[in-house]
Amino acid sequence: MSEDIRACFHVSRGDFRLDVDLTLPGRGVSALFGPSGSGKTTCLRAMAGFDRAPDSLFTIGAEIWQNEAKGIFVPTHQRALGYVFQEASLFPHLSVRRNLEFGQKRMAVAERRFELDAVADLLSIATLLERMPEGLSGGERQRVAIARALLAAPRLLLMDEPLSGLDIRRKQEFLPYLERLHNELSIPVIYVSHAPDEVARLADHLVLLDNGRAVASGPLGETLARIDLPPAFADDAEVVLATTLSRHEADNLSQLEFEGGCIRIGRRPEALGSRLRCRIQASDVSLALDQPRTSSILNILPATISAISPNDMPGYVLVQLRVGAIPLLARITERSCRELRIAIGQPVWAQIKAVALLA
Repeated sequence: MSEDIRACFHVSRGDFRLDVDLTLPGRGVSALFGPSGSGKTTCLRAMAGFDRAPDSLFTIGAEIWQNEAKGIFVPTHQRALGYVFQEASLFPHLSVRRNLEFGQKRMAVAERRFELDAVADLLSIATLLERMPEGLSGGERQRVAIARALLAAPRLLLMDEPLSGLDIRRKQEFLPYLERLHNELSIPVIYVSHAPDEVARLADHLVLLDNGRAVASGPLGETLARIDLPPAFADDAEVVLATTLSRHEADNLSQLEFEGGCIRIGRRPEALGSRLRCRIQASDVSLALDQPRTSSILNILPATISAISPNDMPGYVLVQLRVGAIPLLARITERSCRELRIAIGQPVWAQIKAVALLA
């Protein structure tokens, strides 16, 4: 039986209307991404049951949490979900341990999925258990909030911009813990963010929201590589590659393999076989008709043009390529497109000037 999540919501608030019909995978991280006011938090609140909307449907596999056509609405406190807000919202009068026990006590012993000590180790908060919330940093409070949500044995974890209150340094310290949750737990996560770096690093599935509507929804790599997106998403066009650290080379270089070939970056400390994500921006990809023989660019891959679209930047076009089955994007000038006679189906060489490792 499919464990997919179905979310169909129609929410009206004054001049704003959320109108989405989504099917999300029952595993991994699905990110709701978009500018402020696009409907991300409204959608998340509807999933949690905080706001009841008419003509709406929300299911997780065979579990029906809302089906207004049949008069079904499970209230928030009866939904097996965890919700992590922008603010940690810990009980200030309780120690970290007692905050965690509060989450755990929501479930009968037989229904508990995690032990307190195991979750504390997972999120590296074991040394904080006897401390009070007021003595914790912002990142520590958020880790405690996530632990408390997990101890409630959720079928679904909802996270509403959990890093928005952290500075850049704390944010970078916190992200590995979210990656650990992603890698070690089977709970589906719906993650709201307006930060592209968070989405690129964490998400498996991406939903792009604009003015209350889902303008795109699908696997992260394929969705980012679309060239028919509204201007709000096209300005910073990029793709994210899932790669494997395959070998170390001379001159302090490492090789990363992906489905379409391999790329080289500065030497990495991770063990061979490690899975790493890389970001490649369209502005860092140029095209050549013939294979360059002498170039300072290390990553030059054979590709095929799959689509061409005007770009909001005057004088430029956005070109979608396929390296094997993997999509890339290149932003080139209209003059270059014309002079190279770029056309769909044409073989080219993609020159990747920069690769950013998301770690």
